[in-house]
Amino acid sequence: MRRWNWILAGTVVACSALAAQDLKLPEITYQNIRDGFKNTSRWLTYSGDYSSRRHSPLKEITPQNVDKLAIQWTFEATGMSRGRGFEATPLLVDGVLFTTGTNNWAFAIDARTGKQIWQYRRQLPTGLTYGAGNIVNRGFGMLGNSLFMGTLDAHVIALDRNNGNVLWDTTLADFKQGHAATLAPLVVKDKVIVGNSGGDEPTKGFIDAYDAKTGKRVWRFNTIAEPGQPGGDTWPDPGVVPRGGGAAWMAGSYDPDLNLIYWGTGNPNPDYDTSDRKGDNLYTSSIVALDADSGKLKWHFQFTPQDHHDWDGNQIPVLADIALQGRQRKVVMVASRNGFFYVFDREKGELLLAKPFTATQWAREIGRDGRPIVLNTGLVPPGGKEETTTCVPDNYGGANFEPPSYDAERQLFFVMSRETCAIYIQQRQDPQPGKLYMGGILKRISGPGTEYSAVRAIDVTTGQVKWEYKVGVPSMAGVTSTASGIVFAGSQEGDFTALDASTGKKLWSTNTGANIYGAAAMTYMLDGRQWVLIPSGTRLITFALPKN
Repeated sequence: MRRWNWILAGTVVACSALAAQDLKLPEITYQNIRDGFKNTSRWLTYSGDYSSRRHSPLKEITPQNVDKLAIQWTFEATGMSRGRGFEATPLLVDGVLFTTGTNNWAFAIDARTGKQIWQYRRQLPTGLTYGAGNIVNRGFGMLGNSLFMGTLDAHVIALDRNNGNVLWDTTLADFKQGHAATLAPLVVKDKVIVGNSGGDEPTKGFIDAYDAKTGKRVWRFNTIAEPGQPGGDTWPDPGVVPRGGGAAWMAGSYDPDLNLIYWGTGNPNPDYDTSDRKGDNLYTSSIVALDADSGKLKWHFQFTPQDHHDWDGNQIPVLADIALQGRQRKVVMVASRNGFFYVFDREKGELLLAKPFTATQWAREIGRDGRPIVLNTGLVPPGGKEETTTCVPDNYGGANFEPPSYDAERQLFFVMSRETCAIYIQQRQDPQPGKLYMGGILKRISGPGTEYSAVRAIDVTTGQVKWEYKVGVPSMAGVTSTASGIVFAGSQEGDFTALDASTGKKLWSTNTGANIYGAAAMTYMLDGRQWVLIPSGTRLITFALPKN
């Protein structure tokens, strides 16, 4: 890992470099968002469209000419604390990029020149809990002239897109108890959908909908089932161990025709110690399908029952229509942190396919009941012997929150996979508000060179891995694909690479000088040219082909 020189951010209030001439961009409507990539000069959601395929229809940059890409400009957020750097995917409207950074910085940037138009910095309170150690933010939601952002002190705010001024500010939960919000909100109709972060502390997860104009909460879905509720019997009595976890800290996807939101939920806590946490612990480490108008649960599936590895279900659900098992299906697909690739009927939640996409020896198959057939737990109970414990993937799992991509023409699902080996040493711990509640420690077993990542292409009709491209040490970088047959991928070492979508062959690569962590590329048309943007450290870097 590179050593980072930390830059402390000064006290900055919302300001505008063009205060005398507000942007006055056209309002973005729900229909604009629903249209997704029909207008390739815009990027209006975290994943590009509601399906979360992150697959652009653009074809100007091809496997034949991608090696001619050249940097057009670089934006450096000089006042922003580095941390892990930019993890957001910027939104783009009519030549202006909007993005968020660490410690709730936000920027409007001229997409042609990389010059800052305005910046905003939230004045965060002292005494942050989860938000003090996880200072990231993964981007904006947008509707009308408003931008929506979750904050490290567990608020959701609306900014005026034209100048960065605050329009409303609503509290999600008490940050002193361990709550925060780090995801990119998803805008559905007139609602802003957000979830909480902080599931490694004794909090309870939720998914909320807020009125986009007023900030008033419309509904809440609690991801922790309480006694007497459906799923409430999958936990021990509250007097035995507190029910907690299930943080909903990544954006979901949306099917406008079914009016269903698909969202991942996080681990139960304590993360590793299950000695008192008996049962499946619903609705943690799951995908839930919710009615967009009411927040009511339509169906759910739990990837990892009674999760004791911190294998959150917060991966991005990808929606597609595919031919499977002899018929056309509307599906939702997830490359889960537990190392399995899943395909579900997205209306009823029926499990259609589940195959491992990593070399994990924790489990190699899913039973008829949808539960993994566990081979090795990797757990060392109190007083147990570490040397006799078989290792399993580490707590970051086979794939994490980094965005995947799906190419419908090739029927290939692209994901940054991780191969690691670790054991989990259980320890008793009492919960304390605002403090980590892990219930143990993780110990890595693999030696140098035995842990790695690979971009893998999964055939969605069979679950088989068709090709892989290794990128080095375990990576948290995402992927983006295009209709011309390119997959853009980053790496922990800062390499930004273009791969042939059909074969995985490397077509082009450059080093960005900083790690690409959690972020994936975006691509768009601007002034008749296709551009590609990748966040890297505290920089945004854009590429395009030379002008004719």
